[in-house]
Amino acid sequence: MELQERTLGQWLEYWAATTPDKEYLVYSDRDLRFTWKTFNERVDRMAKGMLAIGITKGMHVGLWATNVPDWLTFLFAGAKIGAVIVTVNTNYKQSELEYLVKDSDLHTLCITEGVFDGSYIDMVYTMLPELKNSQRGFLKSERFPEIKNVVFIGQEKYRGMYNTAELLLLGENISNDCLSAAGESVNCRDVVNMQYTSGTTGFPKGVMLTHHNITNNGYFTGEGMGFTAEDKLCCCVPLFHCFGVVLASMNVLTHGCTQVMVERFDPLVVLASIHKERCTALYGVPTMFIAELNHPMFGMFDLTSLRTGIMAGSLCPEDVMRAVTDKMHITHITSVYGLTESSPGMTHSTLTDSFEERCTTVGREYPFTQVAVLNPETGEACGTDEQGEICCRGYLVMKGYYKNPEATAEVIDAGGWLHSGDLGVRDADGNYRITGRIKDMIIRGGENIYPREIEDFLYKKEGIKDVQVVGVASEKYGEEVGAFIILHEGATMSEEEVKDFCRGQIARHKIPRYVFFVDGFPLTGSGKIQKFKLRELSAELLGRS
Repeated sequence: MELQERTLGQWLEYWAATTPDKEYLVYSDRDLRFTWKTFNERVDRMAKGMLAIGITKGMHVGLWATNVPDWLTFLFAGAKIGAVIVTVNTNYKQSELEYLVKDSDLHTLCITEGVFDGSYIDMVYTMLPELKNSQRGFLKSERFPEIKNVVFIGQEKYRGMYNTAELLLLGENISNDCLSAAGESVNCRDVVNMQYTSGTTGFPKGVMLTHHNITNNGYFTGEGMGFTAEDKLCCCVPLFHCFGVVLASMNVLTHGCTQVMVERFDPLVVLASIHKERCTALYGVPTMFIAELNHPMFGMFDLTSLRTGIMAGSLCPEDVMRAVTDKMHITHITSVYGLTESSPGMTHSTLTDSFEERCTTVGREYPFTQVAVLNPETGEACGTDEQGEICCRGYLVMKGYYKNPEATAEVIDAGGWLHSGDLGVRDADGNYRITGRIKDMIIRGGENIYPREIEDFLYKKEGIKDVQVVGVASEKYGEEVGAFIILHEGATMSEEEVKDFCRGQIARHKIPRYVFFVDGFPLTGSGKIQKFKLRELSAELLGRS
């Protein structure tokens, strides 16, 4: 194995020339199928359309959509001309969207109609009221001066927005020579994808990932599971996450196999897709596998084609992994540990690991990756089974946070080590185990939630004097959001009022599931809040052990 130097566009063109008639992208529920050749042709048309509306190398293009068929078209089209695709969480609401658009200096935003509890169309018009009176391509926003275009991914027409058909049509006016010239300027060390992740400061930061970062991480992920061009991967995890866009899509891209897509997670569609397409691999977070196993129609589907997959995003319960092995025939289910800043995988359990190792550890380091357990106080390497902070360095480390060198320096030290903020140990066999967190991040069903972000939002509500947000243990999601609130003297408030204040403003999974009104917080001798005691208190208040 060796590090690969191709860009996303070069990988796509390689397979379009090598196996042109092999199926690349399949949506089994609507029998939509692209071969490598037909998909590459559509990408080229889209890339020319993007050039036609003024998108050039280095410009930021937002992609706000579930796993729709043209999601990957926009990703590869942008990659071919050197644009940076900024993936937007599908659960975002108004304030989160506006922050990202402003912070990322978006030039173009590509959207769908939205999800069941929020209209992207309405939110974009609220953010950009000038759009309804603007000629397409001539948007002038007072609050967001950088943004010039909004593209609707689909055939419907909305005032001020291009749609997919118009973009493809405009591309016909751009020559193939122009597209080739744009492609020649793209280097594998260029940033191709930016994903926003929150931090302990509460302000989301744009993680800059290069072609080299993500194609190699996808490649080594596939190698760890013995992927070949004959594999078919069922991808039901969201593409806006590294899980979907890297561990799934870049794995498929670098191995020339088939990606069977599910637009929005539905256990029945997943089971039917595996059955119909004879998928060999499946990805998901534990809650997804649980939903599939417990579906009343589970027994109707033949899943014997499955052999491997990844269960990641949160702690993988042993009983679930065993059920996946026994009932879904995934005899070699694996797990990946990492973070967006590490592209994301830094450790991976593989086919050769025992079932116990795959259940109780997150495996060993990826190839060409250094992983170390460092003492958080001294920075020195910890011994076997000695707890410290999990850190890594190598090709997988992000280029940095966009426009934020200070925050970058906080997580990447002078020696090039990326600090995860997670505590762990390395055992005598070289496997890593995650044992806790330095940071206060909550992981709810695979979604990373940072308490400070929610705390800063809740401080805006009149009557709230102080608030602390912690993770509350949940059997279904691993953790739920709990908010401990101290009110101003004389103020009254209900749990539902707090939740109503959040609805439509922050993503649904960030809204506190539990709200506790308290008179004070447990403190250390130096006056610091002890969040671990709040977590213990939440269990007591909810009557749990």
